[in-house]
Amino acid sequence: MPSGDGSHVDDGIAAPNVALADEVEALNSIYGPDTVVLQAATEPHITGILRLPGSEISLLISFPVDYPDVPPEILKTQSTGDSGRKGEGEVAVHIVRDVLASVWTEGQVCLFDLAEEAGPLLYQRQNEGEHGELATTQAVEQDTTDTNRSAASSSHTHPSIHHHDHALPADHGNDPPTPMDIPSNAAIASSSDAPPPNWTLSDPLTVNKSTFVARACPVRSLDEAQSSISHLLSSNKKVASATHNISAWRIQSANSQTGAVITIQDSDDDGETAAGGRLLHLMQLMDVWNCMVVVTRWYGGVKLGPDRFRLINQVARESLVKGGFSRDHGEAKEKDKETGKTKGGGKGKGKK
Repeated sequence: MPSGDGSHVDDGIAAPNVALADEVEALNSIYGPDTVVLQAATEPHITGILRLPGSEISLLISFPVDYPDVPPEILKTQSTGDSGRKGEGEVAVHIVRDVLASVWTEGQVCLFDLAEEAGPLLYQRQNEGEHGELATTQAVEQDTTDTNRSAASSSHTHPSIHHHDHALPADHGNDPPTPMDIPSNAAIASSSDAPPPNWTLSDPLTVNKSTFVARACPVRSLDEAQSSISHLLSSNKKVASATHNISAWRIQSANSQTGAVITIQDSDDDGETAAGGRLLHLMQLMDVWNCMVVVTRWYGGVKLGPDRFRLINQVARESLVKGGFSRDHGEAKEKDKETGKTKGGGKGKGKK
């Protein structure tokens, strides 16, 4: 059942580049609405303000109109915050430029990797500054060298992406589920030996009477993904009667005979037009594989406008991080043990 939110408009985002607009929206849904603020586009560049998580420093960044085929450029610091010290902006630009050079790959968006790598470095730099002088240039170079090594190592693990036009059955709001949506009793009985999906849930989020809950579970095949959502809809009446059950999944496996890597990734809007694609894009940015995420929305009668996409991604990210599905989250855990600090969209089938 449609929520009546109307067509999606990216107010305030002047980005003729669709890839950039989608990436900015996903990043702002993860870290906060002002993480990246794009300004008026002037050929041949689009400028914006980048605020890295955990840091008071904001940077002026320039995107070529053909980004991500061409890398963005860090121009200068926009602000060093209330506690900024002399020379801190120059050090920040040096760090972020080096990190950007290490994480950018031609044809692939890079803002999420940039935020994950540069944010903690700037946070650490600011903390060090509170207890004494700014770190030496040699220390800065060591940090960025370590970052380069980490990014270079991870760049070899990114698999090539192949889209397959598979889609899961969708429940359309409060309409009665169809036989294709809910498996028969015989089908359920025949699969009774299989354990139920191991869902990791986010906390419920209620805004203007609409409630959002996300859940993520591991899946290793398309059949397992289909079985997981079918089990959810057949075993949870409250979820089955929700306004939308937006889903996305990414699966990677090896062919048993040839050893070739097979990847499947797709999404289902379930009536919340364009939401599934944004959910899939979030999973791509977080480098999540062999996982399915479902965001359930109960519409409360008040239109949320474009903000609903931020809320959907917010609870989705929480469930993915809680479940340990994000590769960056797993690496961050190992880094936390050493440093003692926390480092903290596919094919839609929406209908109007």
